[in-house]
Amino acid sequence: MHDDLLPHPATGELFASPVPPGTGWPGDPATAETPVARTPAQVRRLARRADLGELDARVSVCRACPRLVRWREDVAHGKRASYADQPYWGRPVPGFGPPTASILVVGLAPAANGANRTGRLFTGDRSGDWLFASLHRVGLATQGTSVHSADGLELVDTRMVATVRCAPPQNKPTTSERDTCSPWIEAELGLLAEHVRVVVALGGYGWDATLRVYAALGWQVARPKPRFGHGVEATLVHDARSVTLLGCYHPSQQNTFTGRLTEPMLDEVFGRAAELGGAPQG
Repeated sequence: MHDDLLPHPATGELFASPVPPGTGWPGDPATAETPVARTPAQVRRLARRADLGELDARVSVCRACPRLVRWREDVAHGKRASYADQPYWGRPVPGFGPPTASILVVGLAPAANGANRTGRLFTGDRSGDWLFASLHRVGLATQGTSVHSADGLELVDTRMVATVRCAPPQNKPTTSERDTCSPWIEAELGLLAEHVRVVVALGGYGWDATLRVYAALGWQVARPKPRFGHGVEATLVHDARSVTLLGCYHPSQQNTFTGRLTEPMLDEVFGRAAELGGAPQG
């Protein structure tokens, strides 16, 4: 059951909350015919043998975790008061950025009133304000703001993914939900592996998830497991290829308000990522 139709803040086109697939939302990769995973087994099956575009589409309609489906849709119906006049995406959020990116940014999960509203990772919340401003300063984004999915923002040689694709209550997915979702990120990193040279892990959760996924894909990780820290580097190896993993404090309000993470600290990590990835620096 959907809310009354409301206008998209950029296009003015009317949408229900949550947004049905294939109805014209800017950047929606799915159609009404995209297969829907409703169980962990179906996630595993649908994550296999899909190219990146189809994988994004299948991610965006997944319904395999009942608690997360209920939460993301409850938020999309109830809305924050300041966004009450907007439709909410209210679906899982696929990766964002070019398929040949050499730099990968791994986060935790969409924010309830951020990407769960806009349909694009880190778009429309304060963490994203910090993140995209930094990416723009070092030359990895075409603009320093990201407010909705039709604002023209493009990432430069960089792609973003979330470990868990639905907004979780209190920003805390369960271990079972993480594991149910893991075939999506494993499939995505497998498809991106030919190009990715550096991964920026946001927070300890993103760090652990990156190590876990690369290990599942057969990459060698140093032992003992590298410990997360801001600016820490680790090397992942597979055959003749290597990837540098960079740790970065998450640009959460708790970290930015307290000064644990500053703009120069964030720029230092993403500047290093641009250097390692060979991207043009601003």
